[in-house]
Amino acid sequence: MPTTTATDGTPLHYRVLGDGPRTVVLVHGWMVSGAVWDAMIEKLDMAGLRLVVPDHRGTGKSGRPTSGYSLEQYAKDVLAVADHAGAKRFALVGHSMGGQIAKWVASEAPERVSGLVLLNSVPASGLPLPPDAAGLFRTSAGDREKQKTILGLACKQLSPESLESLLKDSGDVSKDAIEQCFDAWTAGGFAHRLASITAPTLVVATDDPFLPPVFLKQAVVALIQNARLTHLPGPGHYPQVERPAETAALLGAFLAGNSAQA
Repeated sequence: MPTTTATDGTPLHYRVLGDGPRTVVLVHGWMVSGAVWDAMIEKLDMAGLRLVVPDHRGTGKSGRPTSGYSLEQYAKDVLAVADHAGAKRFALVGHSMGGQIAKWVASEAPERVSGLVLLNSVPASGLPLPPDAAGLFRTSAGDREKQKTILGLACKQLSPESLESLLKDSGDVSKDAIEQCFDAWTAGGFAHRLASITAPTLVVATDDPFLPPVFLKQAVVALIQNARLTHLPGPGHYPQVERPAETAALLGAFLAGNSAQA
């Protein structure tokens, strides 16, 4: 499993699945690693695809520095992984905070991003939480009960097995990543960059309690040219875990229609 180095020297681990001509980079969000995509990948038609699945710093098998957990640095990390994987042009799929990172990458290097899929993406402007929720989220590192509470608030169709898998993954995320990433995604602060995105963009909304479709249409879709919204009813914040087959079908359909852009 390949590893490359971030601009600040942090080791970045990633997986490559498939050997098709079309590269798709899957960008995970807060409190999890690249393993959050596994259930969806199992259901995805891999014909013609090559998936690049990074673990962000502080998660999975990547390095665990005490700093560097900003959206800008995350975007640099994703581009470092893409470079190391030999992906000059690629589609980007981002979930939650990973949607913010994907938008930053697509605005920083628009000539490299052929298509953009945003699953329940946190807006570029950020998502401030009420004080009690913010306290719960920010202090959840290594605390199974707090992380279980967060997943209970966020998800609607999570099986017991999937919950256990997410908790195992979340429990391994570093304290620095939990705290500093939380500060980064809640603050946002880069909505002005979105005008630079040129890639055709699909924003996937679910029945997410935190990011409902009407909100995503206003806060994400309206700010990106060539963006459209689709609604997958039923699941909450983690559709790739709660409803992996349906999420894979949406992604596969977008990639098939977007292939001419690759």
